[in-house]
Amino acid sequence: MPDARVIPLHGPEHSLPPVAGRPGDRGAEPAAHRGRAPGDEFAELGEGIPDWEKQLADLLAFLRRRISGDYEVDEFGFDVELNDNVLLPLLAPLYDKWFRVETIGMHNVPADGGALLVANHSGTIPLDALITGYAVHEHHPGHRHLRMLGADLVFRLPVLGPLARKAGHTLACNPDAERLLRSGELAGVWPEGFKGIGKPYRDRYKLQRFGRGGFVSAALRTGAPIIPCAIVGAEEIYPKIGDIKPLARLFGFPYFPVTPLFPWFGLIGMVPLPSKWYIEFGEPIRTDTFEAGAADDPMLVFNLTDQVRETIQQTLYRLLTQRRNVFLG
Repeated sequence: MPDARVIPLHGPEHSLPPVAGRPGDRGAEPAAHRGRAPGDEFAELGEGIPDWEKQLADLLAFLRRRISGDYEVDEFGFDVELNDNVLLPLLAPLYDKWFRVETIGMHNVPADGGALLVANHSGTIPLDALITGYAVHEHHPGHRHLRMLGADLVFRLPVLGPLARKAGHTLACNPDAERLLRSGELAGVWPEGFKGIGKPYRDRYKLQRFGRGGFVSAALRTGAPIIPCAIVGAEEIYPKIGDIKPLARLFGFPYFPVTPLFPWFGLIGMVPLPSKWYIEFGEPIRTDTFEAGAADDPMLVFNLTDQVRETIQQTLYRLLTQRRNVFLG
């Protein structure tokens, strides 16, 4: 389709005759317009547009870009526009009204550059990861995106897999982690995996094994700082009191949870309990001070992994002693 021709609004053929006045006058300027900068009248028109009309115009522009494919994704499939305008806002009611999340130590998250956030995992369903990502984006001065490293099961699921990619997340493997960190991204990992998120309620806030320290190796190879992160409140949203293993095997899940409300109350049982959350970001642990090849030293990797784990565990204990009530904080 040919480009549209631009028709000038005030060309010579459309100019109005000057208003009669003294000889040489170019037309008397109305008093209301004297002393205004060019374009002020258009700014006033914009101010008069109702908010709902602006929101509708933004929505239509967003839909037009989605339909026409006029948007960008990175090499991991991260769709910033979809994430910021659709996916993250869905978490706002949970974050602000339901869990009433309080963050501590956000200044410990670097303003820019690669960094690896490491947190405890809990809650049966990984809402803790999503809520942490929302906290960083909304309350960090740089509104950074937390690029989460997830289990391959997530990316095999029909709907969640593509959405996870569009939200900027990728597989929890060293090559992907190192690519993110080298490109200056803030990556997040929950090294307890399914052992942490699927543990029984009686083991709440007891950290499970942190794997083989792959996240430490990725940080050492890229020189990215490690940010220990402790999350209190997620353990209580779906208290896991049982596991229906035959159903877990049938669906290919690591567990099929039984909670006080699920599956007894159907969909109502899937509503998380409104526990009060605290998320504390600890002081960064530097990795750029180690010599080249440190990532290949198993003892060093083990010691750093244990240091990160112990830091998170002690922070959890401290936050729990300060909490008076699960639901009121």
